[in-house]
Amino acid sequence: MATQAGMLATTAITPLTAAAQSLAQLSRVVVGFPAGGAADTMARLLTDRMREQSPKVIVDNKPGAGGRIALDAIKSSPADGSVLILTPASMVVLYPHVYKKLSYDPPRDFTPISTVCTAPLVIVAGPKVGPDVKSIADFVVWCKANPNQASFGTPGAGSMLHFIGDMLWRGAGVQPTHVPYRGGSPMMQDVIAGQIPVALTVLSSALPLAASGTLRVLAITGAQRSRFLPDVPTLNELGFKDVIAEEWYGILGPAGLPSSLVANLNDAVRIALRSEKVLEGFNTFGFTATGESPEEFRALIKADTERWAQIVKTSSYIPED
Repeated sequence: MATQAGMLATTAITPLTAAAQSLAQLSRVVVGFPAGGAADTMARLLTDRMREQSPKVIVDNKPGAGGRIALDAIKSSPADGSVLILTPASMVVLYPHVYKKLSYDPPRDFTPISTVCTAPLVIVAGPKVGPDVKSIADFVVWCKANPNQASFGTPGAGSMLHFIGDMLWRGAGVQPTHVPYRGGSPMMQDVIAGQIPVALTVLSSALPLAASGTLRVLAITGAQRSRFLPDVPTLNELGFKDVIAEEWYGILGPAGLPSSLVANLNDAVRIALRSEKVLEGFNTFGFTATGESPEEFRALIKADTERWAQIVKTSSYIPED
């Protein structure tokens, strides 16, 4: 995937006037999560910058069903560039494999416009395991010594983090009990309180807690170390070659958007991603801006969809209705 220092710096941008003309139609950027979260904050940073060309654009929060309600709403929106969605990867590339009856079909119902950013996921440990557990290897030893207490939390069954945990512990030769939560906040509270020993979470949740010493980050899931946690090893470094995953965010429109409009909207997003204010905001959450082309984004969605299909298939997960 392109990086903040790569795609944004090297890819040619068409004149601002073309992007501005496309933005003139844009009235809403939908987010499938409540106000105040990472996706909402990201969307507001981008729309603040876009509002310079399109004063009427707003963020429209449609939370519920893990982001599915928002995607369903976009599916039936007019294909005129007036309504777009900013969504994490999971709703597009993973959900088709964990729900039997998904109300949308990503390749058929959506038009990829641009990736926005990416961030690795992390494994954090709390006080339940004690201060000596500072690595994945340490936690494996702890699990073998404390099999009745060994567990790991994730924000939900069937989440990307659930499958990463499943692959990780199988590779490590231990079987801590999976504890699915209804979201990341209650899970992190339980790790901090010592109710569960470790959790898999998003980087943005871990950064402030790691900085304060409240939790320890044992490893990250990215292909490379994060510039936000340079001393934390990747799972790839630790020998878990297949356990590489990053959560990306991207902007999609409804199916049928004209290619010229898609190109100009892509330019508009990438122009916003060059803003110092946007990049500073992303840094707060541990996000690295990307801004790939519609064609590259479409290829990414296809590759990730195929990869997660295999991961889910080889797990013990039973798809939900």
